[in-house]
Amino acid sequence: KVPQAGYAIKGLWISGLQRKINLQNAMFPFKLVDSLWKSRKIITAFKPDVVIGTGGFASGPLLQMANSMNIPTLIQEQNSFPGITNKLLGKKAHSICVAYENLERFFPQNKLCLTGNPVRQDLIDIDSKREQAIEYFKLDPNKKTLLVLGGSLGARRINQLIEKSRTNIISQEVQIIWQCGKLYFEEYKKYEAHNIQVVPFIEKMDLVYAAADIIISRAGASSVSELCIVGKP
Repeated sequence: KVPQAGYAIKGLWISGLQRKINLQNAMFPFKLVDSLWKSRKIITAFKPDVVIGTGGFASGPLLQMANSMNIPTLIQEQNSFPGITNKLLGKKAHSICVAYENLERFFPQNKLCLTGNPVRQDLIDIDSKREQAIEYFKLDPNKKTLLVLGGSLGARRINQLIEKSRTNIISQEVQIIWQCGKLYFEEYKKYEAHNIQVVPFIEKMDLVYAAADIIISRAGASSVSELCIVGKP
């Protein structure tokens, strides 16, 4: 998705520590040194004015190297309980943008800025897109629409729930848009039917939110923020 939007991606050889002793943990020091060195090369070549981290494993070496090179860093913490990467980076970050209050338990209070999570701007006014959405997804305007969201990769438990309940759901004059995720599409595409649309990924999120009457979704930080904006049950 990111290259399609016109931005280049450079990967780092980094991963999290496992809770048990294994070869992957033994490789961590080598991965960290390699990622710090590559981060330095990326920063030197790109010459950023500011470096932003969102808490993933890759943001650890990158922000650590930016701090050592005296380049301003900003953390965007999406959750109410930060992960270990952001907790460590927060000590040297210049600013920490948070989505929830009371995060001074984890970060220096003078660095906190309550911004909420960034959401796509086209979700702000979805009511005006209802007719367009129904036409785009070829829905029956006289039936209620259930939207199922499992994230880009999919959510196995949600998929299992819909697989088990789909017949009962559509018997109640409900139609389903089922985003099962790319990991599970081959497994669940067989359930595509008159009142069930099974898709791996949804491009037009503003339209699918506009079409939905009720939503079953994973509770990721970004999803929760989007659902608050959308205001659908």
